Amino acid sequence: MGMELSRLGLDPGLQEQAEQLCLPDQRVARVTAVDRGWYVVRNGEREVPARATGRFLNATASTMDMPCIGDWVCVHYDSEESASIHTVVPRRSFLHRKSAGRNIELQMIAANIDIAFIVQACHYDFNVARLERYLVMAREGHVEPLLVLTKTDLISAAELQHLIEQIHQSGINTRVIAVSNITGAGLEQIKELMIPGQTYCLLGSSGVGKSTLINQLTGQDTLKTGMVSDSGEGRHTTVRRQLIVLEQGAMFIDTPGMREIGVFGAGEGVEGIFDDILEIARTCRFTNCSHTNEPGCAVLQAIKNNILQPEHYGNYVKLKQEAEVNENSYPDKRKKNKPAGQDGQTGMKHKKKII
Repeated sequence: MGMELSRLGLDPGLQEQAEQLCLPDQRVARVTAVDRGWYVVRNGEREVPARATGRFLNATASTMDMPCIGDWVCVHYDSEESASIHTVVPRRSFLHRKSAGRNIELQMIAANIDIAFIVQACHYDFNVARLERYLVMAREGHVEPLLVLTKTDLISAAELQHLIEQIHQSGINTRVIAVSNITGAGLEQIKELMIPGQTYCLLGSSGVGKSTLINQLTGQDTLKTGMVSDSGEGRHTTVRRQLIVLEQGAMFIDTPGMREIGVFGAGEGVEGIFDDILEIARTCRFTNCSHTNEPGCAVLQAIKNNILQPEHYGNYVKLKQEAEVNENSYPDKRKKNKPAGQDGQTGMKHKKKII
């Protein structure tokens, strides 16, 4: 394919780590698709199917250590048409969640992401509490978030403005871009953000228009899309995670829709998204205030004075408690999944700042 690895997102830090980990007969490649134990890996020359070696699988302690979409891996090319994965290069950023169901298990969604586009449809899918969950996920993995509201043609301009106001009134200061899948309004704003060599991930429920958005950005039917119902809800079409290289050099990862967004070990994510509550809490009379019934609680007073929305505070309490329960039930997970060389800014220094 003649594409240099740097154009696939391999920055100097990741390259240095890969050189230390890959053996002489191995090459670094990026995972571009994941499907039921099979992978597709891509380097500067070609894209081939790959499988993890038995030795790698035996040494893997948990599902979060398995290769995921966006990972950089050390591979041995067994032939011109196949490869075997031996090592995963430490991730500089990631997106993960608690897996659906009762089991306390982590599910990796994507790795080495620069910006996560959190997509919600205006007509039927809009939910501030769910937005906050996605934002916690992004902050926890050191991924910059951006909110995309799709299907704006199904509501009035006044209704759209009301949705955006709900977001800001909830203390969310992340940038919002409104997009029409019919007219293409808002697409140019997204295109202006995309930088060659950077990786963008689409997160959202089924049918909100993620695949349609990628097709509009590529100018072709790169991904299948489903028929839209009378309610404006699209059908779920993405069945696997895959990385798509756009003509201008940026990369998009499309993911299947998620019904559940369980948070896990989200201390940093919660602090980043609910910093307005934490700021108010600093003025509470007691440093160990639980913000439930203590005298002199600044948070409860802010709710009483309509400075803080009860729903926003309620979601903060719910997410914090949920994260603590999940993390205490699975205490060895979080420390294994820190981005490499993490200082809270890892992987962010080369990004185009979103204001």
